[in-house]
Amino acid sequence: MVFSSLLFLFRFLPLFLALYFLVPRKLRNGVLFIGSLIFYGWGEPVYISLLLFSTLVDFFHGKLVGRFLERGNRKAARMTVASSAFINLALLVIFKYTDFFIRSVNSLTGSGIPLLGLALPIGISFYTFQTMSYTIDVYRGEAPVQNNIISFGAYVSMFPQLIAGPIVRYQDIAAELNTRTESLERFSLGIRRFVVGLGKKVLLANQAGALWTEITAILPADRSVLMVWMGILAFAFQIYFDFSGYSDMAVGMGHMLGFHFPENFNYPYISKSITEFWRRWHISLGTWFKEYVYIPLGGNRKGGLLQVRNILVVWLLTGIWHGASVNFLLWGIYFGLLLLLEKFVLMKYLKKLPSLLQCTYAFLLVLLGWVLFAFEDMGQGFQYLLQMTGAAGLSLCNERTIFLLSGNLVLLAACALGSTPLPAMAAGRWKDRVPELLFLGLVLLLSVAYLVNATYNPFLYFRF
Repeated sequence: MVFSSLLFLFRFLPLFLALYFLVPRKLRNGVLFIGSLIFYGWGEPVYISLLLFSTLVDFFHGKLVGRFLERGNRKAARMTVASSAFINLALLVIFKYTDFFIRSVNSLTGSGIPLLGLALPIGISFYTFQTMSYTIDVYRGEAPVQNNIISFGAYVSMFPQLIAGPIVRYQDIAAELNTRTESLERFSLGIRRFVVGLGKKVLLANQAGALWTEITAILPADRSVLMVWMGILAFAFQIYFDFSGYSDMAVGMGHMLGFHFPENFNYPYISKSITEFWRRWHISLGTWFKEYVYIPLGGNRKGGLLQVRNILVVWLLTGIWHGASVNFLLWGIYFGLLLLLEKFVLMKYLKKLPSLLQCTYAFLLVLLGWVLFAFEDMGQGFQYLLQMTGAAGLSLCNERTIFLLSGNLVLLAACALGSTPLPAMAAGRWKDRVPELLFLGLVLLLSVAYLVNATYNPFLYFRF
């Protein structure tokens, strides 16, 4: 079950919201917890036990950390945090990376160690980071110990952002788990955010994804340079509207339930540098790595060489967080090196360029990065990069390219416009709510009409 499914939109969500607001406030965390388990179990019934295990582990570790701190025993508290982190990361490694390690060993040594073939639990990368943040926040004194396991379970399993973020640190919503205010105004704001996110996913991401799939299915010799650039542009739009659409729906449902989830995107494709891009893209992941990895390693406080090391460590981890494959590792290294190059060499020159050239520079480098991200088969990925440069012997354009471009020009233009703040700025100038309601109604109607006959509707980040 996904947010952009008819089952979710017209059965699960209305029934859940009705029950949530009918019960007394003190029971709403329980309804949220049970509803979230049902939502997760619909697609992953086997791995509910893993989610519950992570919940229990960190709930009791958090209580132990609090108890040791009360007694002034920081060493024991620190060891408890380390124990929590070890268990969480061990689960993540076992389910996400074991087969990758086995394949690597087999490839290097010629051995025939059988693969485990474990299915990747949906959302494990997201909820593992969330549960780890709890014990760390308690140890740092940045969040109180949660003594109600139902409330803590609601935090860990909260279905609006469980599967693909944003990554909600415990300190972000600790107070709201115990006391939060639901209102008609916030509920209506949540509906608006949810519908906009649904439109991003269904009307833009899915269509851009169909174009990307069509282009990659064309034999390499039948492509053109313009076609492969159009393809990676379509993938860039697909992954942005897919992930930001999910985040919008999650933030919107958070508002409906009285929670303030962190924003996860801020128009990243208008960035003027790679540094700025990563302040605007998947903000919650960047914040998590900054707070729990980069700063504890020393950040920029211990000199240039150690800062370089810390940045590279963060970006190696960012790469493999996305998947157990060499292409994700290279993708992380690619952006880590670009960030270092900007920090120590390029930034002073970039700032002197016109804004349009800065944006063009950043966007082109991001597109090249998406090629590494999109192809787990590195041979195909490097071949695609060669085709983009024109070094693979392709024509600049051909009839198939013109056909694809003419059929998708409106889509690409809509995606380009939707990647900027212009639509939101225009909506902000409406003096009354009638145009906005008409627009949202149209988006909802078109999205539902598409879903009735849709055959392609996955969220890309469910893989991570």
